Amino acid sequence: MRRSFSFFERFSKAFQDYPSLSRIIVVSTISGGGLIAYSEANGTNAVVETGTRKKKVVLLGTGWAGTSFLKNLNNSQYEVQIISPRNYFAFTPLLPSVTCGTVEARSVVEPIRNIGRKKNVDTSYLEAECFKIDPASKKVFCRSKQGVSSGKKEEFSVDYDYLVIATGAQSNTFNIPGVEENCHFLKEVEDAQGIRKKVIDSFEKASLPELSEEERKRILHFVVVGGGPTGVEFAAELHDFVREDLVTLYPKAKDLVRITLLEAADHILTMFDKRITEFAEEKFSRDGIDVKLGSMVTKVNEKDISAKTKGGGVSSIPYGMIVWSTGIGTRPVIKDFMKQIGQGNRRALATDEWLRVEGCDNIYALGDCATINQRKVMEDVSAIFSKADKDNSGTLTLKEFQEAMDDICVRYPQVELYLKSKRMRGIADLLKEAEADDGSKKNVELKIEEFKSALSQVDSEVKFLPATAQVAAQQGTYLAKCFDRMEECEKNPEGPIRMRGEGRHRFRPFRYRHLGSFAPLGGEQTAAELPGDWVSIGHSSQWLWYSVYASKQVSWRTRVLVVSDWMRRFIFGRDSSSI
Repeated sequence: MRRSFSFFERFSKAFQDYPSLSRIIVVSTISGGGLIAYSEANGTNAVVETGTRKKKVVLLGTGWAGTSFLKNLNNSQYEVQIISPRNYFAFTPLLPSVTCGTVEARSVVEPIRNIGRKKNVDTSYLEAECFKIDPASKKVFCRSKQGVSSGKKEEFSVDYDYLVIATGAQSNTFNIPGVEENCHFLKEVEDAQGIRKKVIDSFEKASLPELSEEERKRILHFVVVGGGPTGVEFAAELHDFVREDLVTLYPKAKDLVRITLLEAADHILTMFDKRITEFAEEKFSRDGIDVKLGSMVTKVNEKDISAKTKGGGVSSIPYGMIVWSTGIGTRPVIKDFMKQIGQGNRRALATDEWLRVEGCDNIYALGDCATINQRKVMEDVSAIFSKADKDNSGTLTLKEFQEAMDDICVRYPQVELYLKSKRMRGIADLLKEAEADDGSKKNVELKIEEFKSALSQVDSEVKFLPATAQVAAQQGTYLAKCFDRMEECEKNPEGPIRMRGEGRHRFRPFRYRHLGSFAPLGGEQTAAELPGDWVSIGHSSQWLWYSVYASKQVSWRTRVLVVSDWMRRFIFGRDSSSI
């Protein structure tokens, strides 16, 4: 009897600790008691437990940053309103695979309502696009994606206590004539589906009778602009699709298909290790992909693209389809907001090291739409000196400096990076010129000018984070943890000392942890560049790449669907229908 009671005691405690488990009752129990238990658990959680109005967090965007924030936010004292024109999260690293049917579009998306429904936090979703942010009145103005009456899209406003901007970025056309009208982009699932249809349509069109040989070649000439990871992966996927599937279905097109990659720089994949760049260029050369380096696009017409070479000459290249992948640009709503807050001359929203938009206490920005404006050591060097000089002697001993070292390295990450780049063991190595003749570092005393001189080169290691899914996901996780502990850290701050002002910062600043860079190169081969100067190129790297990303962000549903798509493709080949 006691054993049974203990079981129910533990079972009851589990529901108290994790209220969301009460949903299991509804699924597994068909009695009225089960339904009543579910109702009481939700009602108590939402109203009685806190007794105060929940703070409203408006989340703009359902990309890597926004979804990561939503998944990791666990404090039930918030009410989250998600606003985005797309009602799903897309696993964007696999979009090039969607363009060629290696993976189906539905396999790489996760409904955002499913993600929100699984949280203890109250969440709701509106399928709309934000077109204006008003920080003074704490409102965002939105336009519904769906037409409500007479085909017109409804406009409405939403109040917030905290605003999290994670709208991402759009493709950058650099205002080159004809790009918007004639090129395909690869930022969204719809883009990938459109490219897939265009590829199949091109083969069907080239198969029609009475076309000249020259016209068939033009139709089957696929041009990729941009030698970054997305452009390179799409070119590789397209090559595999053509070689492994389409040439057997369209045998007459075998000798007519051409793939050209245009890159303005001297190499493709310039952000990768030189070994990966060289391997990728050699592999593309073997595969017959024409890589034109130093080619800058100047104009895109309906049937040809103009590119300027390093020598100054301009060549005209006929094409059937162009995929434009040359970087990212700022969305209109972000541009307008930046002008409001005095950041109109920037390319992205400037935030501090805690992802808070500069000049806006309750607005945060993360992902591709923002960049961290890392504070320079030399801007605060006098304040740092004063904080370290505890006895107000006007000089600083190494012992005093070392006592403040932890806070300095946390607040200014470039200090640690500089020490590593110079292979220095500690801050004392920076001050060797000021050591006493007897070598006793405890007796060394530095004046402010000597201190400035020792730190003068540290800011050379200030780094801007790349606009990648990896950075965005880590920022979302970091900000969610800050929100979870905001009330606690108001009372007991855990961040570094405030160099200008009193006390400590509430949180430790955001630190990006690089997990590696990956570039699928076709033929089941992937190049991986991991921390520690480790480079891997081969078949196993693709599984490593997938496991690193997938384990952090996508559900088991998505993982199973993607693996099943890979199995289907291995057994039956890629789907060549244009649907």
